[in-house]
This record gives sequence, structure tokens and C-alpha cells, in this order.
Amino acid sequence: MNRNEVTFDVNGDMCAAWLYRPPAHPESSTPIVVMAHGLSGTRRDRLGAFAERFAQAGFAALIFDHRGFGDSEGEPDRFVPARQREDWSAAIEFAREVDGIDAKRVATFGSSMGGGNALAAAAADPCVAAAISQVPFLDLRRQAHRNSMRVNLKIFASALLGRHLPAVGQPNEAAFINAPGSEAGWRHVVSIGEDSRWRDRVSSRWLLGRPFNPGRLASELHCPWLVCVGDADRVARPGPAIKAARRAPQGELRVYPGVDHFDIYDGPEHEAIVSDEIEFLRRHLLKSTKTRLTEAAQPAPQ
Repeated sequence: MNRNEVTFDVNGDMCAAWLYRPPAHPESSTPIVVMAHGLSGTRRDRLGAFAERFAQAGFAALIFDHRGFGDSEGEPDRFVPARQREDWSAAIEFAREVDGIDAKRVATFGSSMGGGNALAAAAADPCVAAAISQVPFLDLRRQAHRNSMRVNLKIFASALLGRHLPAVGQPNEAAFINAPGSEAGWRHVVSIGEDSRWRDRVSSRWLLGRPFNPGRLASELHCPWLVCVGDADRVARPGPAIKAARRAPQGELRVYPGVDHFDIYDGPEHEAIVSDEIEFLRRHLLKSTKTRLTEAAQPAPQ
């Protein structure tokens, strides 16, 4: 396995990324997993632990920072769901053009809101072969932590005034992620990451637009989709993600008892989830060349 620093362009801004390659193997082209965090998270915030395992299992991986976050260019800390989906599309196209990559075996992978983006990016691209969403945030209205009226009014006022909000905070604070224990959980992820460039600051005006709800796309998703849910998740309530996985034609659901939103980044919880993800990728992206050629030769279903 090796890792290289790479960049790709999105409307004139440079997105920073890491490209992981697996050890040499018999096939001439390699499947690749395109990966990103959610909300303000960056590639340095423990996503490398997943990419390294994927590379060891025979997959290339591309982890990128959204514009405005981490090491990427663009207006700092500007979060807009549609803008991040543009970043995903550009990252997928870049991955397909990397030497030695099989452009027909690209998977998307995301955590939290990145899990919603991974679903949306796959749904928008009929050539994406598979998708993985872990502890996914798929529906703002149904999954978000229930704030007090006072906190909700502060958040709404910040959105009206175009102000930034903290990414994480305590339950009584106006912050995007303020479920009990979530601030400590995320700060632990940042502390075990790799020279984190994370900033506790995110724009809020997007909250006035159409609610974030990529889960609505599940029923029409064309590819296999692995949904990994912690049943004790207090940041992204598990119910809507479980229902979305069951609506997807090729949805595969894994529920982890007692696991909260940020438990998956290290320890036994990390080992459990990454093992399931590798098994899923092997089934759907590591088919033999002969099998893929046979499937391609078969007539399309009527």
C-alpha cells in the first residue's frame, strides 16, 4: 500500500485528496472507493484508518476534502449540500481517470452527512458500482437531535443573519452537532486523526433551503448499498436510516448494538464495521474478470 497527495479541480478551486493504492495484484485494473467525511470533517479525521484497510484488501481509495474545508481551496467553512455534491461528482470523475483504475468499479463511501452524500452521489451516477454509508445522516428533519425551542431559535436566527455556527457543542448550545456526548466524541476522533485541520465553524444559511434529505433517493438506487447503523446513535437517529436501507432495491443493512455515532473510528467497533465494509466491497467490486465479462455479455432485462 502507498499513499500519494493529489488534487482535482472543481469550478476553479482545488480539492485536496489522498490516493491510496493496494499492493500489486494480478488484475490490470483496480477498483476504487471514493471517500469523504460529513459536515466539517476532513480527510485527516480518521478516514485514513478505513482507506488503509481497504488498500490492504485490494482496493484503491481516494479521500478528499470538500471545498472550504481541510486542505482544499474555496470559501472557508462554507457548507452547502448541493456544493458538496458537486465535489463528489468531480472526485468520482477524477478517480476514474487515475492510471490503473477500473472506471466501471467505483464505489462511494461516507460517514454521517458524508453517508448521505455517498448515497446521493451514487444515485446521480448510473456507473457507480456500489455505495457505503456509515452512521449515515440521511434526513435532517427525522434524524437530528431534538433541541429545545430556545436552542432552535438561536440556530434559526444565525441562519437568517448568515452567521456561522460551531460544528459541535453541548445540548444547551446552538451548534450543528449537540446531542449528549457528541462534542467529546467528535473531539476524540479529531485527536486520534492525522494532524487534523478541522475547524469548529460552519456556515448556517443552508438551513433555510430545502431540508437535507438524500434518504428519499434510496428506493430508486441502482447499485448495492451498505448501510451501517449504530443502534445507540444520538447524532443521527437510526430509525430513518434503517428504513431507507430497507427501501433500497439492493440495500444491505448492518446494525451495531450499543454503538453511538463516533464509536466507529477506533477500538472494537471500528474493527467490526470495517470488516463488514471490506466483505461488502469484495462481493461487489472484486468479481473476477471472467465473471464481469460474462455479465456484460448477458442481455439487459426487459
